[in-house]
Amino acid sequence: MASTIQALPTEVVYLITAGEVIDSLASVVRELIENSLDAGATRIVVSLWPQQWRIRVADNGCGMNLDDLQQAATAHSTSKIRSSADLWKINSLGFRGEALHSLTTLANLEILSRTVGGKLGWRISYGNGGEVVQVEVTAIAPGTVVTVSHLFANCSSRRQGLPTAAQQMKAVQATIHQIALCHPHVTWQIWQNDRQWFTICPAATTGQLLPQILPQVRQGDLQEVKLELPNPPNSSLLTLHSCTDAINRVSPRYSLNLVVGLPDRCHRHRPDWVRVAINGRMIKTPELEQTILSAFHRTLPRDRYPICFLHLAISPDQINWNRNPAKTEIYLNEIIYWQEQITQAINQALSISSTNLKEAVHTTRVSKLLKAAEAKGGYNFNPQNPNKDYKNPNSLKAVAQVSNTYIVAEHPGGMWLVEQHIAHERVLYEQLCDNWLLVSVEPAIILYQLSPAQVSQLQRIGLEIEPFGEQLWAVRNIPAPLQQRDDCAEAILELSWGGDLQTAQVAVACRSAIRNGTPMNQQEMQTLLDNWQRTRNPRTCPHGRPIYLSLEESALARFFRRNWVIGKSHGI
Repeated sequence: MASTIQALPTEVVYLITAGEVIDSLASVVRELIENSLDAGATRIVVSLWPQQWRIRVADNGCGMNLDDLQQAATAHSTSKIRSSADLWKINSLGFRGEALHSLTTLANLEILSRTVGGKLGWRISYGNGGEVVQVEVTAIAPGTVVTVSHLFANCSSRRQGLPTAAQQMKAVQATIHQIALCHPHVTWQIWQNDRQWFTICPAATTGQLLPQILPQVRQGDLQEVKLELPNPPNSSLLTLHSCTDAINRVSPRYSLNLVVGLPDRCHRHRPDWVRVAINGRMIKTPELEQTILSAFHRTLPRDRYPICFLHLAISPDQINWNRNPAKTEIYLNEIIYWQEQITQAINQALSISSTNLKEAVHTTRVSKLLKAAEAKGGYNFNPQNPNKDYKNPNSLKAVAQVSNTYIVAEHPGGMWLVEQHIAHERVLYEQLCDNWLLVSVEPAIILYQLSPAQVSQLQRIGLEIEPFGEQLWAVRNIPAPLQQRDDCAEAILELSWGGDLQTAQVAVACRSAIRNGTPMNQQEMQTLLDNWQRTRNPRTCPHGRPIYLSLEESALARFFRRNWVIGKSHGI
């Protein structure tokens, strides 16, 4: 009987491989951009003609000489690895040597390149399989220009199966945005049909770049944290060597860069802006994404999600990039260690301390002159030493109470209004999470007509409850904060209506917190402010409501036109 298993023809093998690597316009853009970044480019221009299935990517990277250009599109050719051992030392975005070869199978490919310091530039056209079909000298600035034409011309079914041009352009934009977030130092120009589509200007940090990509978010809505981290357990620190494509991007030390949207200022309807990148590439990692969502738990309103971008720099020997053809899924060692570090970093970003109080700073020359004039005139909010309290995290000073609801607090940058009930609710909630204490009560609290589900719910959160007669139930222990309350029975009845332990803790905190409308003396207000500032997530209550309103001194000065008066008096 003849064998039904046969070796595939070479051209079929190449088409299958190409289909794994190149499946859309966005994947072409991604592969070419990653090559540009590996070449050290700081300026990348992407031009697209979607109706013509044509793409061009130009960069100012290190470029290629003639010998490299002649090998660039052959099968499995790369300058980034040499042996199997190098698969555990991946410092570049590309390393498999498949992208350009796959493009020659699916499209027409042309590359122009000139090395930095090279006297000549070269233009090469490639045929099917990556063979060189034309070579000529060309005038070009140092860098590389790759042009892909007639994409999928030999795979008409592939073209028909792709989304509309508009949807593909949306995917291209999303791809560039993701890469730009990982490389904020790069300048981007994107053209569509010979018209400028959008640009992304370089920034010192990802946090400064993010408002260009997410325009509804302001710089003041974000908090950025950068941490150098110790080596995770059971790992060896791998030292990077002279790899041009990695030396400016991947630190040999472990580090964490985190940008979060402050929960009292911005959030999303969907978890579409929980993003994770590792060593310069955006990836999908459900374990780390869930860690981020858990760290924001009970800081946002119901059915709202955070804005968070996390970028980890990890020793390459801790990562296996060969899980997915697009390298968007990885195997990561020491996952529990990274989850712990991420949680701590988010807690630091959400805290209120001297390191992340956002002070309004005058930037123009005239404003600086006015500020100096105000200091001499004694107009400053804290003229003796306006920055002395920034060394103390508990820098709020209780001044007064408004409507027995809001605490007016002074701090070195202006004044805050703090709602007393939800500030106290945040304090109590975190105390309950850290120490869920149930205390016995005598006599027992009697409840009437509980359903089996309600009884089961109270038992689930640890309460001792037993029948006490016809339709009567006796509760023998209760959460400690409810012990002194007159409405304890109503509170327990509220707990019986469902939810997990955290839901019960929120309900107890809300029930136990000082009510709005309750008078407070100076010491009580100050104690509440001090305790509240020490919480892990002081910006919102467990239901996601903002706790405080800040009025910066500069805003007060503008409203009362103090600068205008001083300017007039000095003839400015």
